[in-house]
Amino acid sequence: MIYLDAAATTPVRQDVLDVIIPLLTSDYGNPSSAHSMGQTAKRALDYARATAADVLGVRTGDVVFTSGGTESNNLAIKGLALGNPRGRHLVRSAIEHPAVAEACAYLVRHHGFELDVAPVGSDGILDIDAFTKLLRPDTTLVSVMAVNNEVGTIQPIAEVAAAAHAVGALVHCDGVQAAGWLDMGQIAAHTDALSISGHKIGGLKGAGLLMVRGKLALEPLVHGGGQERERRSGTENVAGAVATATALSLAAAANTGGIADGYGRHFIDTVLKGLNTGGRIRARLTGDPTRRVPGIVSFVFPETGGETVLLELERRGVVCSSGSACAAGSTDASTVLLAMGYDEEVAHTAVRLSFTRNVKEAEIATAARAVVAAVKAIAGE
Repeated sequence: MIYLDAAATTPVRQDVLDVIIPLLTSDYGNPSSAHSMGQTAKRALDYARATAADVLGVRTGDVVFTSGGTESNNLAIKGLALGNPRGRHLVRSAIEHPAVAEACAYLVRHHGFELDVAPVGSDGILDIDAFTKLLRPDTTLVSVMAVNNEVGTIQPIAEVAAAAHAVGALVHCDGVQAAGWLDMGQIAAHTDALSISGHKIGGLKGAGLLMVRGKLALEPLVHGGGQERERRSGTENVAGAVATATALSLAAAANTGGIADGYGRHFIDTVLKGLNTGGRIRARLTGDPTRRVPGIVSFVFPETGGETVLLELERRGVVCSSGSACAAGSTDASTVLLAMGYDEEVAHTAVRLSFTRNVKEAEIATAARAVVAAVKAIAGE
């Protein structure tokens, strides 16, 4: 079986397991406890915070450990908007993850915020001019992801941040799909808050972090014992924090470009050349062909159904998805593809194949040929 659904989740790295097993079996103390086992756990938590801060180029006090990307997005958006009540205006892109979109919608429904949604082009990249025109003197917060989780496009975060900061707004970035492909320190340098999920980069499910500037007021989502500098109460998930920080550090060390980048291009070329012949277009790449991370490749197959292709691919030994894994059970067309101008019928034919830098060349070649064969088989060829 070839697993090409890394944008949904990745296996835990062996190096990460080696570090956290003692924290789950022998050094399992509560880091708030004063005894020796508690202090051992506290040192592990301090190590995790220092490691993550080093990768991101921020202070240790800027790192808040959470349960993952969804909580980090919610804490950043709700926490900054309510903690820094400068106006009641939000701006997000049209292709944000549901955790961002729904957090913004919550603020509109319950706290009287106004929300503007900035469009993207047919290439899946934010229209920076349209975005800039939406900014106002009372804009509280903007949220634009670094890499889209469905089509892999890289967003202009530096330009977004410059425009938003010029009007005094804070900037949040969902960086969940960027880790392992982009320089997270550069993204952190431009933003006020940055969300990261552990299990997308070889850490544990149910663990992640939020980089948020320590000087900023942040209204917590969870109240109680005052952990994480009173920003996220609850007994810390020490093993999860160490796993996330270790995975982030390993991903940063491996993020050197090279051969894995060429795999994405090879995959795209093989599928398009194999299916678009004789003037017949049976596959379209979604998202910009070059301004993208190589680890997310997404197509629409206008003459088929996305679920049909998925089933045929799994029969051929390739596991992938039809889009975001976070909209569980939804039969709606992708909001990302709709925002890019695809109609609902075509959007329903989307298939996303995603991988890490550890993917093997033979796996990519085999999977690309399987996509071509699957679509042709569905067409009766």
